[in-house]
Parts: sequence; structure tokens; C-alpha cells
Amino acid sequence: MNRHSNGLSRRHLLALACALPVAARAQGAPLEKITVAGWSKPIVEVTPLLVDADKGFYRAQGIDLEYVPGTGGGDAIRNLLSGRADVAFTDPGSFFAALDKGEKLVAVYDVYPQNVFNVVALKKSGIRTPADLRGKRIGVYSLASGTRQNLQVLLHQAGLSEADVTVVVTGILNFAPLLQGQVDATAATDTGLLVGRRRGLGEVEVIDVARHLNVSSDLFVVTEAAYRSRKAALARFLRAYRDAAAWMIAAPEEAAGLATTRAIDGSDPALNLEIVRLRNAASVSDLTRQKGLGALDVASLQAAADVYRKLGLVRQPLAIARHAAVDLLPGR
Repeated sequence: MNRHSNGLSRRHLLALACALPVAARAQGAPLEKITVAGWSKPIVEVTPLLVDADKGFYRAQGIDLEYVPGTGGGDAIRNLLSGRADVAFTDPGSFFAALDKGEKLVAVYDVYPQNVFNVVALKKSGIRTPADLRGKRIGVYSLASGTRQNLQVLLHQAGLSEADVTVVVTGILNFAPLLQGQVDATAATDTGLLVGRRRGLGEVEVIDVARHLNVSSDLFVVTEAAYRSRKAALARFLRAYRDAAAWMIAAPEEAAGLATTRAIDGSDPALNLEIVRLRNAASVSDLTRQKGLGALDVASLQAAADVYRKLGLVRQPLAIARHAAVDLLPGR
């Protein structure tokens, strides 16, 4: 996969992203507020949501963007349901769990169609496969995070469950507990592993969850009520995010530079660039090459929901097609 392309040339992506659609709203028209509940603090990974003061992608679409930080996908869903946000930036597992509880939600955009989660252990631990995790202490970002959900998926592949391991909440930069021997392995993401390696993690064994279930890592989710009543504003928000994501793919160096002032963890431009490139790679798939960034793979999400039910993570069968909407997507 070309990590700098979603099926369009770099020149076309840059033209798409940088020719801001200033005509999208009437001159002087008021901006409409859209608040995004994130799974994280404002970190480099979410640069497309942080640079409107610099690039104007959202203002060009008539959107006044606000970002509310969180500690995991479940937290993003809670902020959405409480009315603190209009859009949740969340993982499929948290989305499925909310649907299972009867919440009326709709997925409207696939932020990262590639599964970026993993479990990492030091080479000396002897942990090589999911089966080797039995009886081990495993770190997760939080109990409401995609790291925990994907750990459960991985355990299931080996006929295990959380009852066979000890789950330890270690926070988002969770390799210090691994190095200090407080956990035997830690569930993380590709960017978390990148940062850990830059900080001297050393030789590790990486078990990629994508080898077992390559489903989307993150989605934009809204309530059914908002989907019905705010379609125009949500469509403009998604168009603006698509433009911002396309810009980051086409101009990763610029994105990495802006992250030094906009992201709380962005002080190292070289590290920022590596993170940006990983997120660019996760943003594209065969489907996005055909239909444009954000295209929802409903069949893949359904397959994942079925796995979550087999795991016992959700109790009811979920018909994902009823909870996914493609009519707001900006397309190519």
C-alpha cells in the first residue's frame, strides 16, 4: 500500500486539499458549531482536527470546530450521548457496545479503515503468539479504549478470554510499565509502538491484530437524532475532514510542522512526520481508492460485529447496515 496515496496522485490530493472551498458558505455567514469528542487528547495522530486556525478547512465549510479530549473510544461515545459533542471519534468495539445497549447511533465516516492495534512484549518474555498471553499481565490504555477491545479479539483467536489474563490500565504512553516489569505485554497501536521504539524500547515481539481481524480502527459516529436533523452540517464537517486528511496525505511534512504547535505531544518534528505517515497509511484502503476517503465498508464492520458477539462482548446480533449511513460521505 502506498502510504501517500488513496488512489489519486499526490498532485491531485494537494489540489483537492489546498484549494479551500471558500465558496461553500456565503461571505459573512455565521459558522455552525460542530464538537468532536475524541478518544485522545489533542495529539499528533489527530492533526486533521487541530489545524483549522492554520488551514481553514472547517471554516471554509461553514463549521466552527471544537475538539473535546477523551480517554478511549468509550469515553468519546459517552461525551456524544451526554450532549457534550456532536460527533464521536471512536473505535468499532465501543460503537458496537453502545448499540448493544440500545443506543441509537449511526456511523458516518471511516477514519482509519486499517486495524492499527497490536500487542507488544519484550523479546526475552518468550511471548510470540496470542496463546502465549495466558496467565500474563497485559497493559491497556484504558478499560474504555480500543486497545482493550482489540486485546479481547486477539485472545479469542487463541481460545482465551480476559479471565485467562490480568488486564492492567497503564495509560496511553504505556511502555514504561513494560520496561519496568509491571506488565508482561502491552496492548498498543502502531503509533504508540513507534514512540516507544524512539524512546529506547529495544527488541520486542509485535503481534498485529490485523493478522486476525483487519477491521476499521476508528469511525465518526453520530446519534440518529443528529443524523436526521443536522444532515447538511454533518456533511459539511465530513467534507472538511476529508479535505484535511487529503492535505495531510499530500503534504505530510507541512502537517508534521504544524503539529509542533497544535499537538500536545508534537515537539519533535521528525517523530511527528513518522506518526503522520502511519496515520496516512491507516486512512486508505482498496475501498477508499474506489470511493474516496471515509468510505464505509459495511460488510467488514458486520463481520467484526459478529466476532464481537462470538466473544461475548455484545449480546445481541447487530445489523450494522441499519447503523451506517453513506449519504453524508463527500466521495471522491
